[in-house]
Amino acid sequence: MNYPLILITNDDGIESPGLRYLIKIMNKIGKVVVIAPDKPQSAQSHAITIDKPIRCDKVIIDDGKQLEFKCSGTPVDCIKLAFSVILDRKPDICISGINHGSNSSTNVIYSGTVSAAMEAYLNNIPSIAFSLLDHSLDADFSQVDNFIIKITRDLLESKIVSCLNVNFPKTIYNNPIKGIKVCHQAAGRWIEEFDERFDPKGDKYFWLTGKFVNNDKSENSDQNLLEENFVTVVPVKYDLTNVEHIELINNLLNE
Repeated sequence: MNYPLILITNDDGIESPGLRYLIKIMNKIGKVVVIAPDKPQSAQSHAITIDKPIRCDKVIIDDGKQLEFKCSGTPVDCIKLAFSVILDRKPDICISGINHGSNSSTNVIYSGTVSAAMEAYLNNIPSIAFSLLDHSLDADFSQVDNFIIKITRDLLESKIVSCLNVNFPKTIYNNPIKGIKVCHQAAGRWIEEFDERFDPKGDKYFWLTGKFVNNDKSENSDQNLLEENFVTVVPVKYDLTNVEHIELINNLLNE
């Protein structure tokens, strides 16, 4: 595949440094079309807009050769609009990211970044969600270029239709990434706390806080491998069927 059509989106917004960096990388691989939220849409999961109009406008943000649109909707809205309105043919691959912050372990179920890639996969398009474990707007992406190019080109050339959730460890000077590990999603969870606060009028509101707890002791889980400074690749899917419980629940309900 000499010059593939690459659809790019994210959930941090069209001006986020991670997206702008990803666009530059993808321009080395193929023809790039970007449709991304006009503002941050983190933790939107697979949400779609059904109760208000969606606006989608062409924009020029830098001097790159890509075609770009900003969308008032969610990351999944962006993919749906791309397929139905923007593109004149299906893309060869959909790339989402680079997200500022982790989408490893159970973070994947909340992630707008991963859900955008999953929406493309639902339409039989190979897709990749890229995330870096650094929330800073000044995050260092300098170590991820070659990994992004390799993973993207390998998936394109393979013709495999898969959705890959790729996470990069936080890059630190003189601490190079060790390599790529294909692994499973760690069995972790968030322990939420709601900070009770009061606004200037004295009305109560809550602010979500909490901490992540990794309960997975496996050496081949994404969370543990990221801590060892590996790039993690988890193939994910949209079928949420708990296959192991089909017979169990069938027996329960048909005794």
